[in-house]
Amino acid sequence: IVACMKNEGPYIIEWVAYHRAIGFDDIIVYTNGCEDGTTEILDHLQQMGLVHHCDNNNWTGNSPQNFALNAALSHPVVQNAAWIAHIDVDEFINIKVGNGTLDDFFAKHPEATHVAMTWRLFGNNDVSEFSDKPVIEQFTRCAPWYCPKPHMNWGFKSLFRNDQSYGTISCHRPNKLDESKTNDVKWINGGGKDITPHILTKGWRSSQSTIGYDDMQLNHYALRSRASYMVKRQRGRALHVGRQIGMNYWVRMDWSYYEERSIQRNLPRLVRAIA
Repeated sequence: IVACMKNEGPYIIEWVAYHRAIGFDDIIVYTNGCEDGTTEILDHLQQMGLVHHCDNNNWTGNSPQNFALNAALSHPVVQNAAWIAHIDVDEFINIKVGNGTLDDFFAKHPEATHVAMTWRLFGNNDVSEFSDKPVIEQFTRCAPWYCPKPHMNWGFKSLFRNDQSYGTISCHRPNKLDESKTNDVKWINGGGKDITPHILTKGWRSSQSTIGYDDMQLNHYALRSRASYMVKRQRGRALHVGRQIGMNYWVRMDWSYYEERSIQRNLPRLVRAIA
């Protein structure tokens, strides 16, 4: 996993522990402008051999996220990885097949080279204050399975083989396809359906013809508690640095209508990993 963080101290341990527990071997985190202990937590996890922490304070260009993703391409861990995902600390990969691990998913879909992990947007659950409990335990209500609007609902992030089919990593997907490898690429959705023709060269969201959550979905806890949202609003964005996070963002993301607890079967392994 390649990730970018700024002032995410309360959430790092759970997120790292969870993704290591489901099968990720290496996690690289780029940070900038941290004032809440994020840097110190990641430095300590690096000393423990659990993450690779990279300083992104000297970023230039349009956004710290783009700068970090470009830098990651030359990081030895990324260059030697079999699979790569770029996700944020408020996103949890929820694997629904087998025992809920990457190996289970890969065993069921060995032909896939790229996976579009569509968001399920999890709302505030009417939680006001921050609580030192796992995010995946506290927030259990989300958008319904079929929810094509607003457009954010079906955004996806990507899990992909490190086979140099594409030249860059962007927020949602790898880009700049090497045309000589076109026939080697197979994109699937979270249900295993071949969606290659739809998103081979562009696109960052699923559609009515490509949506699928049955085997894998990306639980997106964009809001968490109201208090946590205010911290997020103050911190600002990692990609669209010029845009404020306000009430419009809350309205788009606060989906608390459908009870969805499938990820909670991982709570026992999460607790062990955190310990």
